[in-house]
Amino acid sequence: MKLTKLTVFIALLCLTVVSFAKENDRRGWQLDLKRLALNVTSTSVHHAADYQTFPDARLTADNQTTIQGALDFRADNFGKLYLWSNGILAEYGKNTIKATDGTRVTTESVDRIIADTSYTLRLWNVQDFWGGFEAGPYLLAAYETEFNSTDNAPLKKVLRGEGGFKLFEGKYIKALYVSALFEEDFTYPKHSTKLGWTAGFEINAPIREGVKATFKGIWRDYLHESVKQVNSDLDYSLELDARMEVLVWKNLSVAPFINYFTAQAKYGGRPRGQNVYVGVSFSFSKLFKEAKPLIEE
Repeated sequence: MKLTKLTVFIALLCLTVVSFAKENDRRGWQLDLKRLALNVTSTSVHHAADYQTFPDARLTADNQTTIQGALDFRADNFGKLYLWSNGILAEYGKNTIKATDGTRVTTESVDRIIADTSYTLRLWNVQDFWGGFEAGPYLLAAYETEFNSTDNAPLKKVLRGEGGFKLFEGKYIKALYVSALFEEDFTYPKHSTKLGWTAGFEINAPIREGVKATFKGIWRDYLHESVKQVNSDLDYSLELDARMEVLVWKNLSVAPFINYFTAQAKYGGRPRGQNVYVGVSFSFSKLFKEAKPLIEE
């Protein structure tokens, strides 16, 4: 009965999307430096001592105020029936304290590099509904690593794959997706294959000219791993980010933000790790090339 109801709901949703569908119009490459930023943050971490062997600086950081750097660049190709998207995200924050005896203590508040490529079918172009959006199935491949390894864990090296359904490129809905999740973890000598599911969103809310609110979220739930890594396997993780971007001059923006990251270790009875960033981002962004609407002959 539950399966029948779910099937009917999905069918009705598809019919609703199709009823609003219109032909896709944008074509060509779009090159977008979404963010080159310096973030002044105050970091609050809970249960860091329980996660010192986990290769994620967000779980092992100390409570601190620091400056972080961030880069987010996208290169997207819009075809008649597809979107081929490529990107690089890099974030790094480090704080070094020198004690009176000359010893130095260095901690990282964030450290990650993610390169990804995805292929999405542009099956529907919905207008005049939720601000308009496109929709279709997608496949994604990504590689995540770090600039430096933490003291008690090796350098993170994860190959990630996703396959699911996505709403994207709307006025408000920049991304809304759910998919199966595959990860090949090369962090340790014994490689581990992990399976699960993931969901995420990116919502833009224009407030007035030059001011917008942005909300992002990523949920990952791990259901199976081929090799049991007691000191690094996660049961689930969740990242939420909210910011208010204010354009101050040309391509320069100031954005107060709050970022929340939490993860639960799968083994060892550890409490849930949490990390809260509160800060201000000073960023530069530039659309180098824009995909143009199709001109009918």
